[in-house]
Amino acid sequence: MKRLATILTMIIAIATQAMAQPQVIRIWHGTPVDKEDVTLTAYVPEHPNGKAIIVCPGGSYHWLDLNTEGHDVARRLNEHGITAFVLKYRVAGIAAFVTHYRVAGGGNRFPHMLQDLQRSIQLVRANAQCYGIDPGEIGVMGFSAGGHMALMAAVFGNDNYLEQLGITTTVALSPDFIAPIYPVVSMTNPCTHRRSRRGIMGENKVGDEQLRAMLSMELQASKIKCPVFLVNCVDDPIVDFHNSVLLDSALTACNVEHCYLQFATGGHGFGATPSKTSAEAATWFTSFLKWIDTIKK
Repeated sequence: MKRLATILTMIIAIATQAMAQPQVIRIWHGTPVDKEDVTLTAYVPEHPNGKAIIVCPGGSYHWLDLNTEGHDVARRLNEHGITAFVLKYRVAGIAAFVTHYRVAGGGNRFPHMLQDLQRSIQLVRANAQCYGIDPGEIGVMGFSAGGHMALMAAVFGNDNYLEQLGITTTVALSPDFIAPIYPVVSMTNPCTHRRSRRGIMGENKVGDEQLRAMLSMELQASKIKCPVFLVNCVDDPIVDFHNSVLLDSALTACNVEHCYLQFATGGHGFGATPSKTSAEAATWFTSFLKWIDTIKK
């Protein structure tokens, strides 16, 4: 009996350890979309609290900071019982940044990355019970260009971009809350982050005024129906802080429930790692945790 008990204990320990390991999901596997390198990495905490967040790293829509703005963020969310999913979505790539080869068309561009995010929301919500998630508490957190992704998830939540791929869904594709952190926002204002604009639009569409307006999140704020947690730093050397100022003003004008934290110092690209930013900006994560417990469902 003692031996059997020991074996059962070992089996449970191994199973628990396996559950704790990140699970890589190829979101387009078995679909007509041949993109096996687009993945969603699931981080499931030992004691899930029912909340889930899809994490979108930044990288100017040309590359992805999967560590600082992805996996490190997911691990920290896990420490607080939040199930996290890191999305490795389609971007233009280094080749597009260096050579501008997409001037003749082709390559990754809008709506590819939004389709990746909507597919992720679909899978997480459809499988919520398996992960111990409340299907009504699924949010999107994004950093820099990933912040723009989070905003697009809310703005285009009622526009099914999966339908054009022949994929049907029985669940809502809109997030229940979003957290754009030092986000790219505008594609029309002088404060536009031009590298991100070129990354998402493509060289042959970057001058398309209609598309620029469509992808300028401050101009689409009225379509956001979920709570927003917005953070940025005035000394951000990459994405002009006026992006977030524009968004805050637009959300206020449209009566969208939101919290805006602006810090004087902190820079850019710090994710949820305190050592990579200022002491004041490092407090954003604790404030976020308090905020998600107060937002209306």
